[in-house]
Amino acid sequence: MKTRVLFLCVHNSARSQMAEGILRHLAGDRYESASAGSQPTSVHPLSVEVLAERGVDISGQRSKNARELLGEEFDLVVTLCGDDAPGSCPFFPGGRMHEHTSFPDPASARGSEEEQREAFRRVRDTLWIWIGERFVEGGERHEG
Repeated sequence: MKTRVLFLCVHNSARSQMAEGILRHLAGDRYESASAGSQPTSVHPLSVEVLAERGVDISGQRSKNARELLGEEFDLVVTLCGDDAPGSCPFFPGGRMHEHTSFPDPASARGSEEEQREAFRRVRDTLWIWIGERFVEGGERHEG
């Protein structure tokens, strides 16, 4: 039986979507990953683009309200909200364990399109390393 992990953010457009896809890519044989938000919008196109650069397809994922998942049980619920938004990170009651790891929201990046893309790449790469170290035994398979 796979360990169920839920990644939570406010908008479920970038960090949590990328984390869901990365965990599925790196360790989908051992983990079932999902994501949701308290105020979902839509999957940010740059999230899809920068993960595709690493061979991960999240184009079929959609933003979900955490309420859609009420009644489901998760082994681990991880909030990924940045430290710049205290108190705005959602809480999900259906988790056996909860943890928080702060990542900046790349969707709030300003500047040129390339500067925004770079913000998404930085968060993608940081998430990739963190998920590799946190969920993949021995920290192996960081690169995809």
